Amino acid sequence: MIRHIHILGASGSGTTTLGCALEKELGYRHFDTDSYFWLPSWPPFQNIRPAEDRRKILEQDIHTADKWVLSGSLCGWGDVFIPSFELVVFLWLPGDIRLSRLIERERQRYGKEALEAGGEMYEASKEFIQWASRYDDGGMEIRSKTLHKAWLDGLNCPVLSLEGDLSVEERVSAVKELLY
Repeated sequence: MIRHIHILGASGSGTTTLGCALEKELGYRHFDTDSYFWLPSWPPFQNIRPAEDRRKILEQDIHTADKWVLSGSLCGWGDVFIPSFELVVFLWLPGDIRLSRLIERERQRYGKEALEAGGEMYEASKEFIQWASRYDDGGMEIRSKTLHKAWLDGLNCPVLSLEGDLSVEERVSAVKELLY
């Protein structure tokens, strides 16, 4: 039985959603890399936690669970955890779908007014969406499909690649097929 799963993909590809679904449906404990990478703040995602602190806190947390799923990218800073992964799931969606999801998530998180020109989150959100839009054609210097594919090529565990606009149920089903 596979007990330790890592899910990665671009922002807006559904890694956190799949992690939550596996926790709910299969009893895996879900952890998300954003909780380790970023220091708590409002607005969120402003201050990066030092890499050694990230690793230490994540290591403590995963040792509290027999079965866990970790969602989000940890390429580079979290490579020390690679030997723990028994299955890695790579999610990919076309850019237009991802960006639409991200824009809606930003609206839900901050409110429409904060995202309008002159709003509190206008510049930060604009920069984030611009950064996220580079995933499919970016190089190794940013979080990109190129970086993720190179990282995946170096793994020794099974990799499940789920590409396209699949439902959460379809993704959970595909993972379940490999678990038992």
